[in-house]
Amino acid sequence: MAEEMTATGVLGGLPPLPRKPLNSSVIAAEQAYRKRKGLPLLTDDEIAALTAGTPMPWEPGGSGVVSAAGSAQGGSGQAAQNPVAPAALPAQNALSNVQGGLPNLPRKALNNSVVSAEQAYRKKKGLAALSPAEIYCLKQGLPMPWEPGGSMPDPAAVAAEVGSTAPAAAPAAAAPTAAAAPSASAALPLSNVQGGLPNLPRKALNNSVISAEQAYRKKKGLAELNDAEIYCLKQGLPMPWEPGGTSPDPAAVAAALGSAPAAPAASTQPAAATKPAAAAPPAMPSAPALTRTGVATRYVGSPAVGTSQAAAAAGVGTAGEIGVDADRTRRRLVWSCVAAFLAAWLLAFFRFFLPRTIFEPNTVFKIGYPGDYGLGVDTKWQQRFRIWVDRTPDRLFIIYARCTHLGCTPDWKPAENKFKCPCHGSGYDSEGINFEGPAPRPMDRAKVSLDPTGQIVVDVSKLYQQPKGQPTQFNDDGAYIPADKLNG
Repeated sequence: MAEEMTATGVLGGLPPLPRKPLNSSVIAAEQAYRKRKGLPLLTDDEIAALTAGTPMPWEPGGSGVVSAAGSAQGGSGQAAQNPVAPAALPAQNALSNVQGGLPNLPRKALNNSVVSAEQAYRKKKGLAALSPAEIYCLKQGLPMPWEPGGSMPDPAAVAAEVGSTAPAAAPAAAAPTAAAAPSASAALPLSNVQGGLPNLPRKALNNSVISAEQAYRKKKGLAELNDAEIYCLKQGLPMPWEPGGTSPDPAAVAAALGSAPAAPAASTQPAAATKPAAAAPPAMPSAPALTRTGVATRYVGSPAVGTSQAAAAAGVGTAGEIGVDADRTRRRLVWSCVAAFLAAWLLAFFRFFLPRTIFEPNTVFKIGYPGDYGLGVDTKWQQRFRIWVDRTPDRLFIIYARCTHLGCTPDWKPAENKFKCPCHGSGYDSEGINFEGPAPRPMDRAKVSLDPTGQIVVDVSKLYQQPKGQPTQFNDDGAYIPADKLNG
């Protein structure tokens, strides 16, 4: 993706004018692309113009006014490459003027989980954090002050809903710890060892990965990571001793990691110094030696529950029934299992004597009178009985609709005057004689006869065949009805 430079701005990977309004995902991808390529990041004015689908200030048709933040951001490639330090972020009460990952207007009221996720997303992408006024508007479902239709909310309502003193007090509370950060970082020098960390470029690592790396270094006897290296790993930056790495701001390190780890190191020395001077435990007063009297016990500890020794120790006599209800329930469960097993076995025993038959359609059936069929192939019984009635000038016979190749049911093609198997292409003429395809012989013919009333009776259990190289059975008695009987 080529970067297109203009006189006063950088187009980067953005589409040229005219462009449609861009959503937060496209803008975030463009910011990541600029960060990777060392280009100046998009300013708030540029992001607002891209979201609205209008030209950016420095583009033709733009306002031509570039904010101070844009000039400071585009003045140095190194400043654009490194994420903004926490100390350089706008004040907590200042508006961010950036939509970030928030949904477009109109939007519903957002809960604390969505607002917290948006704050984390902005911190990760180096965007300005939401101010209390913006958070108040998001929770109320109102446009933020800098959005179309938005207005500055009442400070009292903002303080009651969000609270504007706690965020402002956080940097002030972190100020005393900033002074202690250099000492904590200096207490542990740079490790200058990559260890088990991934190679550059690397993504920002979370606390779990860093804790695993510290454990790995301790196991291998390598130097542990100090606060400056941990800060760089969490921000996704090269460590100070790596190519392209710089020593981070101690105040930023203290704000991100805190100086709490230095407290145990400082408190260890006084504790170690005062430990020998700790008061010795008071001496136990001497007591007269105990003399055991009476009958010696034969058990150490408590007897097992349910035994006669336990009953005697509890003052319960061993005579009589103990746990009658529990024993009765146990016996009922055992006998129920035995009865269920015997019942299942008895059912299986009687099932053995029942016949296991498969009921199939009748193989002998009537299909009407000879006068119902004209010359040619009749397919009206194909679906019900899987047969075709074929009448020629000298006889009437029944073709069993089964391909002699693999048993598929062929189709009758009246236009081509042939049977065609849809499975493998076997072809048969109008009398069922094969002439093409893999079929080894003609289709079989079922036994056919006339009953005393003159109706045609078909028996598909008796089939006549014409094996290849053997005498045909198509002329046997029962394989057809001659024409003289049909007309008589």
